[in-house]
Amino acid sequence: MPFLSGGSYWWYLVPGLALLTIIILVPLVWNVYLSFTDYRGIIAPRWTGLDNWTRLFQDERFWLSFRNSVAMILAMVIVPTLLGLVVAAALFDVIGRKFGGRTASFLRATYYLPQILPSVIAAIVIGWILRPENGALNTILQAVGLGGLAGSWLGDPQTALGSIMVVLVWIQIGYPVVIFMAALERVDPELYEAAEIDGAGWFRRFAAITLPMIRPEVFVVALTCTIAALKVFGPVYALTGGGPNFATIVPSYYSYSQFFQSQQVGYGAAIATALTVVIVVVSVLFVWAQNRAERKESER
Repeated sequence: MPFLSGGSYWWYLVPGLALLTIIILVPLVWNVYLSFTDYRGIIAPRWTGLDNWTRLFQDERFWLSFRNSVAMILAMVIVPTLLGLVVAAALFDVIGRKFGGRTASFLRATYYLPQILPSVIAAIVIGWILRPENGALNTILQAVGLGGLAGSWLGDPQTALGSIMVVLVWIQIGYPVVIFMAALERVDPELYEAAEIDGAGWFRRFAAITLPMIRPEVFVVALTCTIAALKVFGPVYALTGGGPNFATIVPSYYSYSQFFQSQQVGYGAAIATALTVVIVVVSVLFVWAQNRAERKESER
């Protein structure tokens, strides 16, 4: 086809570039512009300079939302990644070898099942379980004689954030399990057999073989889960709405509340822009750390 000869293969990139521009770049530039304006969503934006940003850095609720993001990172990155490593290694090195690949694959799918559900649907189901009056958790506690531990799990500022963290661990753990098990497929099984013959136990095989072989996938999982934790929205929206008393507020929900509840679009745009900057910085740091680790590995 003559029109595809030479350098005209660039035409294949036009649809993707057009979608990128319309869906990502234009809204991003517009959002950054709005962060320097006073805009209520009705009349035209009025330029206010750095007023929104000055307010942002003095806003205790904004800093509280980022402190809660640290808890989200614990629940969506650190705990699922560590548990995912152990579970994937156990499914591959123990369950798969003793009970067959089908059993390991079935269990892997079971762990991944919460990822299939939309996060809002999963949060609603958990919300039913955690209801203070007739929720399953309080009912079970009362049935086994531990009624004194029952409480309003999502309505108490002392327990609301922890309850959401448990939900997020349950939702998130299947993702690293699937990624790590896929990575382990490229590991030569003879390495495990040789290590076992030499007397290495499961933990020793895990530390000496599994971890070094799937290090690139660990970086990928950590990066993608960190980004997801920083912009988590669905479970907070469905379970607590940032409450009680802002105990579960996170940056994405705080930005949403300013946009659609308080009608302070300019300030909400400033929050969203600040969150975008943090995500970009974190991504660059992760990529830099991964490249550095790979260079050190290649120099050995």
